[in-house]
Amino acid sequence: MIFGGSAHPELADEICADLNVPRSPVRITRFANDCLEVQLQANCRERDVYLIQPLVPPAQENLVELLLMADAARGASAARVTAVMSHYAYARSDKKDAPRISIGGRLVADLLVTAGVNRVLTMTLHSPEVHGFFSVPVDHLHALRELAAHFRQRDLSNAVVLSPDLGYAKSAAHFARRLGLPVAAGAKERFSDSKVSISSIIGEVADRDVIVVDDEIARGTTVLELLSVLRHQEPRSISVACTHGLFADGALEKLAAAEDVSEIVTTNSVPVPVAHPKLTVLSIAPALAEAIRRTHGGESVSALFDQ
Repeated sequence: MIFGGSAHPELADEICADLNVPRSPVRITRFANDCLEVQLQANCRERDVYLIQPLVPPAQENLVELLLMADAARGASAARVTAVMSHYAYARSDKKDAPRISIGGRLVADLLVTAGVNRVLTMTLHSPEVHGFFSVPVDHLHALRELAAHFRQRDLSNAVVLSPDLGYAKSAAHFARRLGLPVAAGAKERFSDSKVSISSIIGEVADRDVIVVDDEIARGTTVLELLSVLRHQEPRSISVACTHGLFADGALEKLAAAEDVSEIVTTNSVPVPVAHPKLTVLSIAPALAEAIRRTHGGESVSALFDQ
């Protein structure tokens, strides 16, 4: 049984179409006191239930919907409840880097388990360590295969993969290996959510076709700062790729306005707010559908990562 909340119904429909399973209806009621009530309008007893609900803006609203759906499924005697979160926004809250702050990634993981989630299926966590915040099994997918397949269609004889920072360098190197390319990385220091500094680029990018790859683009602060440093190296062309294209505060327009950026590539792990001629959106629905199919059938999900 597959249910989808209001966060990303288009993705839920794509997954259901790939699985040839109908999306079961959910009724969401908002009372006068602003509280939500969720009713799963299909029989869940002894069923394998999948709840498709990425944590995207409004993240708190969508989180509560997911918690209520999990609680409803558990109360309806579901055999197993899997939360399919193609984007886990609270993965960014993964450490205590200042006094007296909360670690939201761990707290939300505990809330989901308490609500009745038995398994989590997610994609490209901002911090892989967040995987360990959950006390239930987690299948952590990535979209590097889809992104690599897109770039493999072009001439890569003079290309290089560029990670905005050393924190994402390992994933960028994995992406580069899929394409048979060298990898470079920016030396980044973050001061706040809206202020970063990139002092230099480690690796050869001059006169090359640069593919900037990151896990997500929210405000675009990091990528815009990287572009300003990258231009001094005089690359031949620049493409920008990410898994989660949130594009908040006009980030897409700012990136597309750069004349040296030829293409922006993302996936539909989150709803893309606007369209643009420079923007290409790849679907991760087949990958999520295959993961659901394998999970339901007791097969290995890790085989999806084989090149």
